[in-house]
Amino acid sequence: MIQTKNVCKPIRRHKIGFFGTCTFLLQVLLYVAPTASLEAQTPSDALMMPSKNICVLFAYDMGSFDRYWEGDYLRSNETIATVDRNTVLPMAAIGILDDLNFYIALPFIRTESSEPNGGKFTGARGFQDLGLAVKYRAIQETVVNGELTAFATASFSTPFTNYLSDYMPYSIGSGAPEFALRAISQYQWNNGFYIRGSIAHLWRGYTEAERDYYYADGSYYTAWMDVPNAWTYDGVVGKWLFDYSLKLEFSYTGLASTSGDDIRAYNAAQPTNRVKFDRIGFSAQYYFKSLKGLGVVAYHNRIIDGRNMAKLSNTGFGVTYQFNPFKKSIQVEENEQ
Repeated sequence: MIQTKNVCKPIRRHKIGFFGTCTFLLQVLLYVAPTASLEAQTPSDALMMPSKNICVLFAYDMGSFDRYWEGDYLRSNETIATVDRNTVLPMAAIGILDDLNFYIALPFIRTESSEPNGGKFTGARGFQDLGLAVKYRAIQETVVNGELTAFATASFSTPFTNYLSDYMPYSIGSGAPEFALRAISQYQWNNGFYIRGSIAHLWRGYTEAERDYYYADGSYYTAWMDVPNAWTYDGVVGKWLFDYSLKLEFSYTGLASTSGDDIRAYNAAQPTNRVKFDRIGFSAQYYFKSLKGLGVVAYHNRIIDGRNMAKLSNTGFGVTYQFNPFKKSIQVEENEQ
């Protein structure tokens, strides 16, 4: 399961200025990092990759926490000390049409505790969930002194490896398939300033634990755990600077499960828990005009409130490259004509 920001070089569209490419990439990473059970993998920006273009991202994310919410009570646990969660994320976005994009991502995650843990628990590592998504631009209209756009995104993820989901806070994912639908709307002024909002519903399936009994507001004599569905929502304020070569964003992201139980006192979390969080973040994206197709991105996120989840902060860096693999063949055909 994976849910990031636009990271590739933008292109000029109409009078409004620039509409970016590579939409899925960083937004996926921002959702990979926040929780032990990963929340979503749906693109939530308002940029589109032009037809026949491909954008690839290689990013590294560093997250850590030493406190977590047990229900709504924030507590520390010296047994696990400080938990580090590092993610390597290769991703790709493909422009099928100007108004239709396809995305794919597969994160590799490593979790471990700091030295004060004393070796009581070992961490986990491995490839997490294969994430796929399609995004359609339904509206693009000039309104007053700017442009209004609206999008619909559908995404699906499923575990890529047989990792242990019931090993929190070290598990690399929730171990359940997930399908999500997202609606996105943005208004961008001609001066490069914009605001954006999105909302999505996440349908989760079941994950298999390595035990045949668990308690979740009642006794369950089965290894299969029902991972709660959830709503997630985003609000973003951003600005393009320096002739649209630098983009800065401030963001808020919220997530709330629709069901589930609380972590019991002095017990470990499990995939059936009701998760809620509020997160704020800042990101910066820059593309090099002198190095065509190359861009860099950096961000920091901090969870400020939550329920049954870690009080996690994460920082990441990434390199992107955008190219058109069909451009050379098209030029050859034109020359032959």
